Amino acid sequence: MPDPAVVEPARPARRDRRHGLLPPVVAWLVANLVTWAVAKGSVAGDGSKVAYWSTGGRSRWDSAHYLSIARTGYEMFWCRERYPNFRDVMCGNVAWFPGYPMSVRAVSATGLSYELSAVVITEASLLGMFALLWWLLGARLTWATGFTLAIGTVFPGGIYLHAVFPIATGTLALLVCVAGVKRGSWMLAAAGGFVAASCYPVGAVAVGMLLLSAFFAWRGDTWPIRFAKAGLSAALAGCGVLWAKWLMWQATGRWDAYEILQESSYGQGGLHQPFVAMADAYDFPFRDWYTPKGHLPWLVEHGLAAHRSQLWLNAVFVLLVLATAAVLLIRHRRLEVEEWAALTLTVAVFLVPFLAGAEMSWYRNHAQMFVGLLLVRRMSLFVQVPLLVLCAVQYALLGAMFFSGVLV
Repeated sequence: MPDPAVVEPARPARRDRRHGLLPPVVAWLVANLVTWAVAKGSVAGDGSKVAYWSTGGRSRWDSAHYLSIARTGYEMFWCRERYPNFRDVMCGNVAWFPGYPMSVRAVSATGLSYELSAVVITEASLLGMFALLWWLLGARLTWATGFTLAIGTVFPGGIYLHAVFPIATGTLALLVCVAGVKRGSWMLAAAGGFVAASCYPVGAVAVGMLLLSAFFAWRGDTWPIRFAKAGLSAALAGCGVLWAKWLMWQATGRWDAYEILQESSYGQGGLHQPFVAMADAYDFPFRDWYTPKGHLPWLVEHGLAAHRSQLWLNAVFVLLVLATAAVLLIRHRRLEVEEWAALTLTVAVFLVPFLAGAEMSWYRNHAQMFVGLLLVRRMSLFVQVPLLVLCAVQYALLGAMFFSGVLV
C-alpha cells in the first residue's frame, strides 16, 4: 500500500473569505449532476425511463418502510395475517429507525407530499454535509481541500446520499458530532450523536467515539471533567437508540420488536465473524435477483456486480485513512481533535455492518465513512488524484446498479 505523504492542515485563522460557501454549494451541485448523468446512462433497453429529478427515481425497497413510518408510525404483525400465501415470518416496519421518518413527517406538515419531503430532507442534508465538511477543512480553498470536496461528490456508496434513505441525514449528524468535539461543545456533540443514532443503527458508532473522546478531546479540562463530558455526551447520544426503541414499544408493546423482525425476516441477530460476513457480502448474488430486460446499457451490464469492486475500494479507503493517521503520528506525534474523531468513526462505520451481518446493505452503511474525508485532505495529491478517479468510476458502476433496480 502506498505511503501517503502528508500536507499541513489549512489554518482556520487565515480563512479565504472570497469563496465563502461557494465551494460546498458547487460540490453539492456537481454531486447532483454526476448522479443525474449516471441515471441517464442506466436506462434499460426496454425503454423504461429513470427520472432522477422525480421522487420515484430516488426510492428503492426500504424507502417504502421509511415513508410508511412517516405516515402512520410503527407496526409489526405475522405476515400470514395479511398475506395468506406468504412464508411464516414477521412483517412490519420496526426494523427501521425513526429519525429520518419523523423529520419527513415534520416537513410534510408544510403541505408537501411525504415523498417530496423525504427528497427535500435528503438533499438539504447533503448540502449541509458539504458545508460542514468545508468548515471542518478550514473553509479555505487549496488543492488539498478542493480535491477532498471533489472526492466527496463521488464518495463510495454516495448514491444513497441522494436517495429516500436516512444516509445523508445520519452522516450530517455524525459531522455535527465531530464539529461539537472540535469546538469543545459536549452538548453539540451529544445532539449530533443523538440524531445519528436515531437515524440509522450504524450511527450508534458516535456513542463509542464520544466515550473515547476523553483521551483526545476536551484538552483544556482536567481528566475528571474530560471523562464527565465524554460520558455524558455519549449517554445522551445513546438516547437516540432508546427513543427508537420507545417508539417501537409504544406501537407494538414489545421492547425487542426490532430484534424480533430482524431475526424472523432477515436472519440477523447477535455478532458475526466479520471476515466471514465480508465474504458473504462479496459473493451475494445481486445479478441473479434482477437483471433488466432488453439491451443493457454499458453501465448496467458492467455494474451488475459492482458491489464487489465497491468492497475493495472501501477497504482501500479505510487503509489510506489509517496510513495517513499513522504518518501524521510518526511525523508530528499528534492528530487534530477532529481527525481523531473522524478516524474512530471511519473505522467503526466500516466494521459494524459486518459485525452485524448486513450482507445486503453494507455498501450504503459505508457511505457514512464520508467523515473520513477530514483525513483525506492531509494526503498527498499523488494519493488524492488516483483516489478521485477510482471513486468516480466506482460511483458510476454502483449508481447503475442502483438505478437499474438491482440494489436494495
